[in-house]
Amino acid sequence: MLRKIAGACAAATLVTASACAPADAPVDARAHVADTTTTTADSTGIILFLGTSLTAGYGIGAEFAYPALIQQKLDSLDYPLRVVNAGLSGETSAGGLRRIDWSLQQPIEVLVLELGANDGLRGLPISSLRRNLREIIQRTRKRYPDAGIVIAGMEAPPNLGGPYTTEFRNVFGDIAEEFDADLIPFLLEGIAAVPELNQDDGIHPNIEGQRRVAANVWKVLHPVIQRQLANSPVPAATR
Repeated sequence: MLRKIAGACAAATLVTASACAPADAPVDARAHVADTTTTTADSTGIILFLGTSLTAGYGIGAEFAYPALIQQKLDSLDYPLRVVNAGLSGETSAGGLRRIDWSLQQPIEVLVLELGANDGLRGLPISSLRRNLREIIQRTRKRYPDAGIVIAGMEAPPNLGGPYTTEFRNVFGDIAEEFDADLIPFLLEGIAAVPELNQDDGIHPNIEGQRRVAANVWKVLHPVIQRQLANSPVPAATR
């Protein structure tokens, strides 16, 4: 069970790393797609992280956010894969949908979809969240049929009531099942509401918190990567 946390937005931000981040604004999506690797791109496949401030590294910088830590893991294992961080603070599922076509211009091996936290924070209709996530996956699969899909499960603020939070939670598992995608049950498991793992606002993971997030992601992502490399024309490095 989630625990209450102190500080601003506490009632609404037990579980969202992007809570209280800047609201959506018209942006050039290209300005928010950060390549976090030092690996030469010519012989590498791409893992695209499409997400919110949690993915972007709000408050600490992209170099300490979990996508960069995943890149370190990939490099340590000599996997020929390159992380692209398409996290944007304040992003909703609708915003992610608006950006997905630009983000898919480079061929991808895996899409890690970390969206929904801001939808829940704002109490947006769950039907819209479901529709937007489905459309993002459908566009990805249409362009890259063999791409792996990983969905990061989130939780809605408890102040929105039991029916909303239950339906919100179920969206991620339902969509993962529908599209035969892999699911991270709760991205912030073991991090949300733990003061020592969050920044002073009590809601955005600090550097150690991001390490824990990376561990949650890697547990699900690693088997997907192994599967993709086994079936991909991307040259396999010694590992």
